[in-house]
Amino acid sequence: MVRKQVHTYTVKSFECDRNDTLRLLTLLNLFQDIADDSANEIGIGYDYLRTVGKAWVLIAMNVEIDRMPHLQEEITLKSWPSDFSALYTEREFEVWSADGQRIIRACSQWIVIDFATRRPMHLKDCLPEYEPIHEKVILDGRFMKLPAVEREDYSERFLVRYDDIDRNDHVNNAIYPLWASESLVPEYRITHLPARLDINFKKEGLFGEKILVHTQMDGDSSLHSIEAVEDGRELARVKFLWR
Repeated sequence: MVRKQVHTYTVKSFECDRNDTLRLLTLLNLFQDIADDSANEIGIGYDYLRTVGKAWVLIAMNVEIDRMPHLQEEITLKSWPSDFSALYTEREFEVWSADGQRIIRACSQWIVIDFATRRPMHLKDCLPEYEPIHEKVILDGRFMKLPAVEREDYSERFLVRYDDIDRNDHVNNAIYPLWASESLVPEYRITHLPARLDINFKKEGLFGEKILVHTQMDGDSSLHSIEAVEDGRELARVKFLWR
C-alpha cells in the first residue's frame, strides 16, 4: 500500500546561504532523498531498477516557494507518487514548518530508461504495479514546455566537476538550476530570492564537459538555456520567477 513518505529535518549551518536560509541546491537534494526512500518503500527504487538494467530519469519539475527554511528550523518534508501513464510517472513534494504552514510545494515528472540504450521504457514493462495517491499540489503551469531563449542578456560558462555527477554518471538534477541562478549578475542575484522554479531536462551532462548558460531577463523572470559547448546539445531549460 502506497503512503506519503515523511521526513523531519533540522536545517544546518553548512546548508545555508548568506541569509541563513536553506540553499536551493540543498532543497532539491532533500527532494531527491525523500523520493528515493518513497520509491524504495514501494519497491520501485534505484536498487531495484539497477538489478533489471533500468534507471529513473527526471524530465520536468515545478517548485513554488513561499519562503525558504531558516537556520536551525525544524521542517517536515512529504512526498508521494501522484499519477502515471504509459511512459511518465509523477511525484509531489511539500515542505511544512513546525507551526503547520506549508512553505514549499513541488511536482516532478519521471521516466524509466534502459541503462544500456538510454531509451525510455514503458512503465508497465519494468515496474511492479502500485496505486498512486491522486493528490497534486501544483496545477498551474504543471510541467509546462519552456520556450527557447530568444535574446541573450547574459551568459556564463561552467565546467562539469566530479562532484556534479550522480550515481547514473551524469550531472545531478539539482546542478542545473544552480548554474542558471549563478548566471545572473551578482547585483541582481544577491538582492532577489526564488519564488518559482520550472525545469525541463533534455539531455545528460557529463563529467569534464564545458557548459554555457544563455540567460534572458524579462522583469523579475529569468529564462535560461543550458548547453554543452563542444557539440551544442541543449541539456536543460530553466525558468525562475524572482522576488
